Amino acid sequence: MSLNRKKKIFGVETFVFIVVFIGLFVLAGNKMGAANLFNTIMNTSFDLLINTCFFIMALAVVAGGIAGLFGEFGLIALADKLISPLMKWLYGLPGAASIGVVTTYLSDNPAILTLAADKNFRKYFKKYQLPALTNLGTAFGMGMIITAFMTGLKSPTGESFGKAALIGNIGAIVGSIVSTRIMLHFTKKEFGKEAYAEPDLATDVQEKVMTRDISDGSVASRVMNALLSGGKSGVDLGLSIIPGVLIICTLVMILTNGAGEGGVYTGAAYEGLEILPVIGQKIDFILKPLFGFSSASCISVPITALGAAAAAIGLIPQMLSKGIANAHDVAVFTAMCMCFSGYLSTHIAMMDSMKFNELTGKAILSHTIGGICAGIAANWIYQLISLI
Repeated sequence: MSLNRKKKIFGVETFVFIVVFIGLFVLAGNKMGAANLFNTIMNTSFDLLINTCFFIMALAVVAGGIAGLFGEFGLIALADKLISPLMKWLYGLPGAASIGVVTTYLSDNPAILTLAADKNFRKYFKKYQLPALTNLGTAFGMGMIITAFMTGLKSPTGESFGKAALIGNIGAIVGSIVSTRIMLHFTKKEFGKEAYAEPDLATDVQEKVMTRDISDGSVASRVMNALLSGGKSGVDLGLSIIPGVLIICTLVMILTNGAGEGGVYTGAAYEGLEILPVIGQKIDFILKPLFGFSSASCISVPITALGAAAAAIGLIPQMLSKGIANAHDVAVFTAMCMCFSGYLSTHIAMMDSMKFNELTGKAILSHTIGGICAGIAANWIYQLISLI
């Protein structure tokens, strides 16, 4: 997506924006009170920063350190070898694509782009298979962080959500298969099935694929380097999610929650206009059989995950504390947050980076269907396991 587009210094959209922007604030301020509205925005953002963003950053640092150890001592390579035989059968992709699954699960969606740009990686792919890497990588983006976050949550009664997070991961895998397979259906029509992504390179296994890079020094030195470098990547990830969590989460909270105690607005954190639950109630006849949500307010989590997975999981602790979400919902949240991974905010840039701009719409459509299927799968898997 180009960042160098130019327009006139101002135009019709400037005035439309002014009217819409002021109109929304007037409508919200009219119900909540202008002072209360601004206080709620500030208090909610501050609480999210302290109690959600820093918690996610701490998880990201620990997870990054563990991931660094896994890479340093070959566990990722071993996982790749174990997963590779399944890739062709499940996804219709070469075994090398399993590296993309592992790297994005341990980090974020764009991690797949580094692999896709490497000729020694691309050589295993037909041309029609490359665009589908966007869907595959996105479906596993931030998987480890989301799973660790969900596992660390507890209900007001002390209930743990480890089983729910695991079921959510299975649901996300189902969604990733659906998304990737639909995308391949489109790309086969676009490029055919014969052309290679890198026709000039040999397709045999080369040294780069059969070896891994390690740090210099003793085993103890390698452990420390892996932990610290992996932890540093966790800090970078934790910092990068702060804008999305604070802005998107605050907006969604205002659209989801209602007034304070006694129906009075006080400017406290997490007060709002209660719009999304009303919408959720209108379409509950669709949501209930598909996702089995225990409350209409739960729809705010997958809606937020469309733009930012970190912001979406930031909504969940409040829902649990208020009793409007349970373990079943956490399983569905895990599946949809992991599979969606903010794809609306990353797919365009990722497809542009891979030079497949013309397929962006199809990638988004495929992933929308995949994310919905992830939630449906988690819902029914959880219900089946609960019967056992």
